[in-house]
Formats: sequence, C-alpha cells, structure tokens
Amino acid sequence: MRIDIITVLPEMIEPFVSTSIVGRAQREGFAEVHIHQLRDYATNRWGRIDDYPYGGAAGMLMSIEPIDRVITELRSQRPYDEVIFTAPDAPVLTQAVANELSLMENIIILCGHYKGIDHRIREHLITREISIGDYVLTGGELAAAIIADATIRLIPGVLGDADSALSDSFQDGLLTPPMYTRPAEYKGWCVPEVLLSGHEARIAQWEHEQAVARTQALRPDLLGEEG
Repeated sequence: MRIDIITVLPEMIEPFVSTSIVGRAQREGFAEVHIHQLRDYATNRWGRIDDYPYGGAAGMLMSIEPIDRVITELRSQRPYDEVIFTAPDAPVLTQAVANELSLMENIIILCGHYKGIDHRIREHLITREISIGDYVLTGGELAAAIIADATIRLIPGVLGDADSALSDSFQDGLLTPPMYTRPAEYKGWCVPEVLLSGHEARIAQWEHEQAVARTQALRPDLLGEEG
C-alpha cells in the first residue's frame, strides 16, 4: 500500500509515520507513506496557497490551483483508489472504513487547513471525505496520521499476529472484553476464575458476554436496535 499525504505542515506528520507500527510497516515493505509539501506547488514566489473567499466571508481558504497541480502530478504517476479530504463536516472514520481502505493499493490524503478549501476541489478532485470527530482542529494533519495508522495496521503481516487486528474493538460491532495478565492475584485483585480454567468454550462465552455488557454500558449505539 502507498499513501501520499498532501500538507502544509509535513513536520507534524513525519515523526508519527516513521515510528511504531506505521514506521515498522514501511521498513518491512508492507506500506509506503510519502509526504508532499503543498507550498512546493504554489504558483507564486512566496509559496502562498491560500486566498480570500468570494462573498466576503471571514477567514482564508486553500486555493484550487496548487492542490490541482499536486493531485494531477501524482495521478499521472499511478492510479489511486481514493483521494481523501480530511474535514470536520465529513463522515466519521470507523473501523469498517479502515478495513475498506486497508484493501486498497494507493491513496491520497489531502489535509484540510484554514477555513477549508475551494469547494470545487471537493466537487471535482476528491473522491472521499473523512472526519475523525465532530470538532475542529488547526489542520487535518492529525486526522491524516490517524487514518494512515488505522489503515496500515490492518494490512496482513503488519501486526505479526494475524488474529490481533481481528480482535480489536469495533471489528465485530463490540468493544473488547476485559483482559488480564500475570500474576493471577495482585493486592487481592483477582483474575476471573473462568480465564484460569483452560476451558476454551467457557472462556469464549464469558468474553462474548463481557464484550456485549461493555458495549451496552459504554457504546450502546454500536448495538443498534437489537442491542
């Protein structure tokens, strides 16, 4: 998988994508993350990539031409499955979306900034919009890093343990059940006996019941009407 991130603040993303799981995935050849400075595609000598909006609204917008130039250049080099724009008014990232993206080969992520972008970009260049929540950040860089992380960790082989990602929260519409490590008793706090029993069927049933209970308590919206 290749992810190209277009941003005005590469320094916010570079440390994130070069460390931990995302960094290891790149070093081991499972993924590539390329970061592009949008100012390099500006048409003026100052590297300015924003302008005042028509109509007199407050704030500045990202201009259409430099964004078109970088996306056009990238598309001339390879096909892309999605051109994603990070925006607070977009559909929220979910595990299901991350699963879908992890099956793709090439993705562009455009980081939003300022008051947004010339709407023609959203109409003609963007194929998908993603938000990480109903709030506004300084820019879309953190959202782009989160999308990259949520996607790359699902690529087969990245986590090493093939079952690890499959047991993450939200994969089956439930939160993960409580989990414990050694020792079995610490300060009088004990691991549930069922987990020490070695009885796989009983353990599986207990884990499912606990997952449902946690989901009902913390995220009942995940269960829908059946929950």
